[in-house]
Amino acid sequence: MIIVSALLGMEVTPFTKTFTIAIQLGAILAVVALYYDRFLKDFSVYKLLVIGVLPALVFGWLLNDWIDRTLERVDLVGYGLLLGGIVLVFVDRWFVEITESKKIGPINAFIIGLFQCLAILLPGVSRSAATIIGGLSQKLTRAQAAEFSFLLAVPTMCAATGYKILTHFQEGNGFSENEVPVLILGNIVAFIVAWLAIKGFISFVQKNSLRVFGIYRIIAGLIILGLYYAGVELALL
Repeated sequence: MIIVSALLGMEVTPFTKTFTIAIQLGAILAVVALYYDRFLKDFSVYKLLVIGVLPALVFGWLLNDWIDRTLERVDLVGYGLLLGGIVLVFVDRWFVEITESKKIGPINAFIIGLFQCLAILLPGVSRSAATIIGGLSQKLTRAQAAEFSFLLAVPTMCAATGYKILTHFQEGNGFSENEVPVLILGNIVAFIVAWLAIKGFISFVQKNSLRVFGIYRIIAGLIILGLYYAGVELALL
């Protein structure tokens, strides 16, 4: 979203920063809709999600100013894409493929939550990729790690969205009549795209390596950094 904002030449304002976080509510609702049976029937998942989100809550609160500043840094996104891509290219060599699912415990959830904080520290580092790698480090299957990553997104993004909207109003900002429809439309689009992406991604990782995502990220990162350091204006004229 930071890259697209730069490509479109959007001015960085309190609303655009809030919009970048708030429209992820739509993606959260897509996760809830897809995994409603887990949330309704498997109450043990709530304990794991609370434990898993704790590191992000602490890091998010401590580094709120840093996060705000990085939302303006396209170069950091480029580095995040590049570094994350290199990791994904080699991740299959680091972890032996697990074919049998295991029960996720509190310690597993907490460690995966720590991996999630990498996305807070450096924009461009995919939250889902970081948590999936965290899941693989805890000997989960690829599909199980991906599923828990999406489930963990619910409390994480709810907290981030709620906090961002709260601070938006505390700083004396509000939403104009023109901005409210934009937020609503953004969330609707996010819901649809997230629904399709999650269903496709779970099916993909069950049969394929994450390497292809690594190659894509490396190419995207190099292009963004090349344009940035060449002084090319990242705006569509």
